[in-house]
Amino acid sequence: MENLVIFNIEFMVIRIISNWIFVLALAYYLLTNLQWYSYKISRVILKHHKWEWHIIYFICPIIIFLCSNEIFYIYLYILYIPSLIYWAKHLDKPLVFTNRVERFIFIYIAFIVFGEVLYYGIENEAKGNSFYVLSIILAVIVSNLIEMVLIRQYAKVAKEKILSLDNMIIIVVTGSFGKTSLKNFLAQILSDKFQVYATPRSVNTFAGIVSDINNNLPQFTDIYIVEAGAREQGDILEIVELVMPHYGIIGKIGSAHIEYFKNQENVQKAKFELTKSKRLKFLYNYRDNNTPDVADGVFVIPFPSNIKNISATLDGTSFELLIAQEYYSFNTPILGAFNAENISAAIMIASSLNIEINRIQKVVHKLTPIPHRLNRVDANGKIILDDSFNGNIEGMLEAIRLASLYGGRKVIVTPGLIESSKEENEILAKAINDVFAIVILTGALNINVLSEYITKPQKIILKEKMAMESVLKASTCQGDLILFANDAPSYI
Repeated sequence: MENLVIFNIEFMVIRIISNWIFVLALAYYLLTNLQWYSYKISRVILKHHKWEWHIIYFICPIIIFLCSNEIFYIYLYILYIPSLIYWAKHLDKPLVFTNRVERFIFIYIAFIVFGEVLYYGIENEAKGNSFYVLSIILAVIVSNLIEMVLIRQYAKVAKEKILSLDNMIIIVVTGSFGKTSLKNFLAQILSDKFQVYATPRSVNTFAGIVSDINNNLPQFTDIYIVEAGAREQGDILEIVELVMPHYGIIGKIGSAHIEYFKNQENVQKAKFELTKSKRLKFLYNYRDNNTPDVADGVFVIPFPSNIKNISATLDGTSFELLIAQEYYSFNTPILGAFNAENISAAIMIASSLNIEINRIQKVVHKLTPIPHRLNRVDANGKIILDDSFNGNIEGMLEAIRLASLYGGRKVIVTPGLIESSKEENEILAKAINDVFAIVILTGALNINVLSEYITKPQKIILKEKMAMESVLKASTCQGDLILFANDAPSYI
């Protein structure tokens, strides 16, 4: 009898430990997906491109768990945990254990412990297991509420810091694409005369900007350049009300993120929320955008205004720009004709801030390319065009045009356009079809439409990105040009 009691206790301990392993594995999967989609549960459910992952790693395991018996624990250790580890190890964007993630885990564990106490001794195991699932739902709800309170507090501190730096000029850059490049070109040019700080990398959300202001913005900054992104109406307005820019730049407006905005008119409305800044004095607006009414006293300046003789090759870009009724020549190592337009906006702002033209010309001549945005790398006898962070049709077509200037064999690695239309992917596929000898298609999202219109080149479909290196070694040789056009993460 005593041995039976000991056995029952040991089994209960093993069962509880196994349950904890399972629920923490569920939390890992959920948090990874939430982090990918800016912690928006609606986007994880409605916008995810690989719903089969939800079924394999979340829904089915929960169903088996709730119908629990000894079979579940065999499934847990033989199938679920090994497959989840394999999945996690091959992600190119694994979970980052930020403060927010740690707070979520703490809240989740607190609910589980409360449930363990509440259901202690319940004989109906399925009923007892239900609180584990309920805990993760409650943790999501409570965590979101806490984060809302915290971000409001952090935003208040950030706003006070911005107001305290009353001599600092603030410039906000937005648009459908090219924001990060334009921001970095502007920062490099203005840094020749001013103390400039720009939001790092591709930080462009309200929460990211709040954190950046509080933790990184130096007190002695002359100019603060902010990149503003949006997934829905009100996103840019929230940023504008936080930083209250003096200068605004609205780049090209296209169909990027069209699946969130539904149509281009909504995209334009979202971008022009920038004009709501009460301190806005100058708005640099891309010439093809329809400018809405702006407040009195705001100067609307189209760009690129009076730019001519653009020459873009694999060696760099040159153009002439009209400034104060005189044309000036600019040469830059930056690739892409569209970057002449982006750089022109940065030049115009620099000129308005009284930086001499000859100084601007020198800085433009030595501008540093933005990583993974149409960078040229010559390595091992091959030319690499790294455009892996570009995901818009105009930029990809320009990269293909540049590749076409090369006399040797050309290879492209691409998933096509993400968060874009079928029609634009058809245009892309036709352009690829005319230029490349080998096409390596990555990701499953656009395989069908790309394969339909790419008929001339050799096609290689890459289902697992981890096989990329071996495929490139086997299919390319010295003298090849390889274009990496867009790089969809593995969850796409």
